[in-house]
Amino acid sequence: MSSTTAPNTDPSARPGGPLRDPAFLRLWSATTASGMATWALPFILGLAVLDGSLTAVGLGVVLALRTAGFLVAVPVGGLLADRYSRRAVVLWSGLAAAAATPVIVLGLGSSTALMAAAAVVVGAGQGACRPAFQALTAEVVAEEDRQQANAALTFSTRVSTLLAPGLTALLALVAGLWVLLLGTAALWLVAALAPARGAGAPPARARAPFHVEFADGLAEARRHPWFLAGLGALTVVIATGYSATGVLLPLAGRDHYGSEAVLAGALTAYTAGALLGAVLVSRWRPRARGWVALAGLGLYALAPLSLVAPVGPVVVMAAYAVVGVGIELFNVPWFTAVQREVAPDKLARVSSLDFLFSYGLAPVGLAFIGPAAAAWGAGPVLVACALACVAAPALAALAPGARAFSTPRPAPAPHQAADRAAQPAAG
Repeated sequence: MSSTTAPNTDPSARPGGPLRDPAFLRLWSATTASGMATWALPFILGLAVLDGSLTAVGLGVVLALRTAGFLVAVPVGGLLADRYSRRAVVLWSGLAAAAATPVIVLGLGSSTALMAAAAVVVGAGQGACRPAFQALTAEVVAEEDRQQANAALTFSTRVSTLLAPGLTALLALVAGLWVLLLGTAALWLVAALAPARGAGAPPARARAPFHVEFADGLAEARRHPWFLAGLGALTVVIATGYSATGVLLPLAGRDHYGSEAVLAGALTAYTAGALLGAVLVSRWRPRARGWVALAGLGLYALAPLSLVAPVGPVVVMAAYAVVGVGIELFNVPWFTAVQREVAPDKLARVSSLDFLFSYGLAPVGLAFIGPAAAAWGAGPVLVACALACVAAPALAALAPGARAFSTPRPAPAPHQAADRAAQPAAG
């Protein structure tokens, strides 16, 4: 464990573990609400395309600018969350998203430009709260309970991805689109107001310029070789395996099986597997937790491999279920290790690097997979993606500290070792 970590160890704050701790349950409610709002918005706007109040081009512009706002706000949110109260950053970013969402309602059917401008603010609120949530978890939850807490948080995220599309479509039958959009604003209000204040606070210190504090966050990240290696592996897997799923899974369903049902079945199986993985990892703590996590990440290779040839819909769905289990075998120990090993006053900045690189580079993979498949064929591209999904985690496992996702402590200087050896004799 990093010697700089200062977890909340007050047993009165966590009777029976995090799932019975009111402070954690409030944080869980906030992250769940933000996840539901994040996942529901694209589906609501997709319904707007179907009823003619938004064009397909307009949908693309609005969602692209929301992503741009997210990517710009993630590092800024990390800086602010390390400089000020993490609870305050969550509050103001959630309120910004809640206030901007009704503006999307005003622009629906009349002004795509207004909708796009509001989407930038919503994306910024979403991005700014992500690293703050990660740091706030470390403040609210004791170190020994964080793996279970992170499993509960990722479980709610997966439930959101599973339920948001269906709930959105169902509610659209009885309510107008503007009602659904205002519902996402209400969810952002819950995200902003629900969390309790964390036990810790950034230490009082002189405030350096933002670029200096960002550089300090980079330096802290470099201090943990396993983090850089794991982040590199995660980025490669998302840019290849995830992109293959996003671009080539629908084509494989059409070309191999003549049905879009394979797409829906594979994505549902993936989510179900992720839910199972979150339950499994909430209690399981292998000694080589880093290697187990990286092996789970490497299982993503099964997703593109299952699409190379027509192996049958059941095989594809089974592969995606295993991939879902594997991704949570990685995610939960990864978040827990970052919260444990990174210096508390730099945790939000390091977490922002995680989101920025892993999610920020995903569109690059999505942009290149289609043209690559057109140039060389889907089969070779899928095999290449699978090889990348295996090779990147395997290489990351060689980094110092990767076995347990822990940062090796520097060896004592020779004179310090000599002093320690002399202490018993002196006594």
